[in-house]
Amino acid sequence: MSYFGTDGIRGEIGRCDKIHPQFLMHLGWALGQYIRQDEVVKSKLVDGVKPKVLIGKDTRISGYMLESALESGLISAGIDIYLLGPMPTAAIAYLTRTFKANAGIVISASHNPFYDNGIKVIDGCGRKISKETQKQISRFLDQSPETVESYLLGKAYRLKGAPERYIEFCKSVLTDRSSLSSFKVVLDCANGASYHIAPSVFDELGAQCHVLFNRPNGVNINLNCGSTNPYECSRQVVARQASLGICLDGDGDRMIPIDDQGRVLTGDHVLYVLAKYLKATNRLSGGVVGTIMTNAGLEQALKSQSIDFKRVPVGDQHIVKEMLASGWNLGGEPSGHTILSDIFNSGDGILTALMVMEALNYFGGSISELLHDLKMYPSQLVNLPWQESGDLDHVQTVASEVQQQYLENGRILIRPSGTEPLLRVLIEAETKAEVTHAMKHTLAKLSELVTT
Repeated sequence: MSYFGTDGIRGEIGRCDKIHPQFLMHLGWALGQYIRQDEVVKSKLVDGVKPKVLIGKDTRISGYMLESALESGLISAGIDIYLLGPMPTAAIAYLTRTFKANAGIVISASHNPFYDNGIKVIDGCGRKISKETQKQISRFLDQSPETVESYLLGKAYRLKGAPERYIEFCKSVLTDRSSLSSFKVVLDCANGASYHIAPSVFDELGAQCHVLFNRPNGVNINLNCGSTNPYECSRQVVARQASLGICLDGDGDRMIPIDDQGRVLTGDHVLYVLAKYLKATNRLSGGVVGTIMTNAGLEQALKSQSIDFKRVPVGDQHIVKEMLASGWNLGGEPSGHTILSDIFNSGDGILTALMVMEALNYFGGSISELLHDLKMYPSQLVNLPWQESGDLDHVQTVASEVQQQYLENGRILIRPSGTEPLLRVLIEAETKAEVTHAMKHTLAKLSELVTT
């Protein structure tokens, strides 16, 4: 069996048997066994060179417990561990690659509440591991752990200067390091993994930065803040007459912007800004990769700019896969994951914000002005309680009925979340009235199916 979900392993502390010290000790051992079967690793083991794995986390209180469990399992398999402490997911991926580690582990549940947590495994290239790799690790999870001989045990180290390394990398991305001095920014760190990284990046690049929610206490991550709750940031942008608001999520791989008028934008707005900028500077390779959740308005606006567009299933791993296959260098999701593969091959909220600011400097206007020709379709997204045992066939029947009866020039998408026990219902149409009418009938049809 496979122990991995659509985005690693995730669940509620105390209620999920996978987000539990005993299982995670086993997972650490299984990952170690998978690493040790590599022929290059075997040849180095002969010379006494042990494999190494980097472990980073966000600011959840449960991170200490899960980190210790993974550490024990990996060490028992003869793997050296380098602890990073709280770091954004993208930073862990970057350091895994540049440090030439065999793998990296992210302990985070991203935008979820503090009582959830999760595990993402990253390969030596800084990408999330493939489905095939997940299957191989799962096969080791089906075996009983056996500790290596004492002299072969791994050791644990603290990787010194990890935040500073990543801050310098972020600063190096901008073509003009002095170009942020004209920006007045409100930065929401979601009390998450970016709390000590993002303020330093923007401050050292010269931006006038007012920082919100950068005092994590273990239980306040994503609490009424961050990319899923950007409304205090929006209020502060208006109150402080800022040029931009930047809302990160708990593990720092998403970025939702607030425009200069206090309007909460989406990842679709970010894709449009960056697509126009990269095309104008001859840096856009091919077109843009979006998902089935991408607003039809973005697709039409890109078409008017003669920019190709492709849709893939939800999840940044699907976006990266298509970008690699097509040779395209820009993709993302409405939720705020944006991937600029010329810079790095995973979502990075800080780097996305820097590129948006660079684009605004290039065009010489505000973000609201730059988006004036992007007309988004009215849409509504509703999350309903849902369990894996739910009747998906009937759900799709409901979607087909609503599409035929109420959405002649719109669309409906109903799918289970890959990260939470929720059913996501998205309706998009040419008018707000159509959306409201169709959603009313959809929820009525689904009322007997969803859990309470």
